[in-house]
Amino acid sequence: MTSASHQNAPAWSHIEDFLRELEADRIPHPGGTLLEHLTRVAGLLAEWGTDSAVQAAGLCHAAYGTDGFDGALLGLDERDVLAAVVGDRAEALVYLYASCGRAAVYPRLGRDGVPSFHDRFTGTDHTPPEEDLRAFLALTAANELDVLAHNTELAARYGATLYELFARTRDLLPEAAWERCHRQLGPTAAG
Repeated sequence: MTSASHQNAPAWSHIEDFLRELEADRIPHPGGTLLEHLTRVAGLLAEWGTDSAVQAAGLCHAAYGTDGFDGALLGLDERDVLAAVVGDRAEALVYLYASCGRAAVYPRLGRDGVPSFHDRFTGTDHTPPEEDLRAFLALTAANELDVLAHNTELAARYGATLYELFARTRDLLPEAAWERCHRQLGPTAAG
């Protein structure tokens, strides 16, 4: 755990306990277990100064699985269960993150004035409010930076593409998030 996640541990302890009940601490993930990854992502979001709902979403961002991680801890019919643990806003951000059809959405980000999101669960498109788009991008950056820091093969394969995505959306990222993206992924873009 990073020092930032230690500072937030009391606020997150009930969420971490919930994730342990769902066996997130037993699921392998780059850098250890899924729970360790989730905790590091929430820690990065805390370091970047995001609000508590975004941090809680970071801690639970894989609850419904993602377009890059199939293992779901909860079914979509259990959204109310997660909302009871993390709050409605954080749960809505978890759903936004999990539902993102990356192949459709990522190319639009930073290119379309108001990007349309493709919901991979429902097959529909929608436009999230800017506040949610900012939270989504911060969560995406924290997630990808952590994964790539713990998997050199994925870093070599996706680092340059992700750097380009975050460079395009830099004005929507927390400044500290962009600095970390540039420091960690910039060398892959140059190479």
